Amino acid sequence: MGTTQLEQVPEPKYWHLKTVLTDALDSEFSVGEILPNERELAARFGVARATLRQALEQLELEGRLQRRRGVGTTVAPPRVGVDVGPEPHRWPGLPGEAWQTDGVEPAAPPAPVARLLATTPGTQVHAVRRTRISHGQPVATELLYLPAASLPGAPDLTHGDADAAHALLRLLHTNALEGQDRAVELGSARAEDARQLDRLPGAPVLVVTTRYFSAGRTAAVAVATYRADTCRLTFAETGPLPLAG
Repeated sequence: MGTTQLEQVPEPKYWHLKTVLTDALDSEFSVGEILPNERELAARFGVARATLRQALEQLELEGRLQRRRGVGTTVAPPRVGVDVGPEPHRWPGLPGEAWQTDGVEPAAPPAPVARLLATTPGTQVHAVRRTRISHGQPVATELLYLPAASLPGAPDLTHGDADAAHALLRLLHTNALEGQDRAVELGSARAEDARQLDRLPGAPVLVVTTRYFSAGRTAAVAVATYRADTCRLTFAETGPLPLAG
């Protein structure tokens, strides 16, 4: 079987349409303006609606468009720079950070997180839910997974409000933090995250997984979900970060 030369592969129809739509967004629409519906756009550009959807999804992924419940597709504002640079000597939940703590609940971490924590799959841990606000809007939601071994004297697993979550974080801070690492990958918003971020389920998101180390083990894992349409993640210059995938 012969090989296909890349230069001989025609540009996908939706990709060419994306370029045309980008020009239209720059010249005909303003930030926040609602686009015509799919039927009108498909007719205007002479393409099938399936092709149009592919182009719109790519523009949403690139942060040029936003799909909003009950509104439609609007032109997105420029992305907001969000600093997620590592702070090697700070536990989550200390004063001065950008996150607000919402509550705590028992949860069995996803399998990849359970492996990082070295817990048996299905074992429940404390899951602290947090939200990051920028310019008055939620830009990220986070679950911080805390195993019992990291929380000396912690109460039994139960649901709790922000005060209960802060109490657990104070117990976490009694451990000596040895360092942390982060991984970033592209993902799709789960239903709960989408609801909190005012997005549609399946919308593109950036997932930042942070491991916190103490006593030679992983003491906590945070999984933060950032809106990919509005966030431009920035990192402090403290060395390279591992990239997932």
